[in-house]
Amino acid sequence: MDNQTLTNLLKDCGVNLYDTETVTENDKKIFRIYITTKEAVTLDKCTEVTKILSPIIDLDPPFRGEYFLEVSSPGIDRKLTTLQHFKLSIGDLVKLKLGDGRKFKAKILDVEDQNIKLYDKEEKSEILIPFNEINKAKTYFEW
Repeated sequence: MDNQTLTNLLKDCGVNLYDTETVTENDKKIFRIYITTKEAVTLDKCTEVTKILSPIIDLDPPFRGEYFLEVSSPGIDRKLTTLQHFKLSIGDLVKLKLGDGRKFKAKILDVEDQNIKLYDKEEKSEILIPFNEINKAKTYFEW
């Protein structure tokens, strides 16, 4: 199943596709689907989406062989790997590592074309970082 079909199915369930991943844990293949909503993603919502998607995905599985389907929230500390992830995270705090080794803790202010506009907490200033210079990005929560 392609991402566009999955995205459309999830929209019909009242949620948005954040990301997918395939992992092997304890010798078991797991196909994870991360979802978002305007409200908090609840366990009941994940269960509801799983029940709807499971028989559909079984007809067009993500890979051969036995696997387990998991539907989950991306969590508070989620990876940001696409421009869309940054757009969905405007207002959130992020830890960034750039290709040149520099690291930042910042607040995501906006996404402008291929650039991420941030408020650098340490320098107390706004900065614009090209998306393609970001090696690693992850949101975090400050208590």
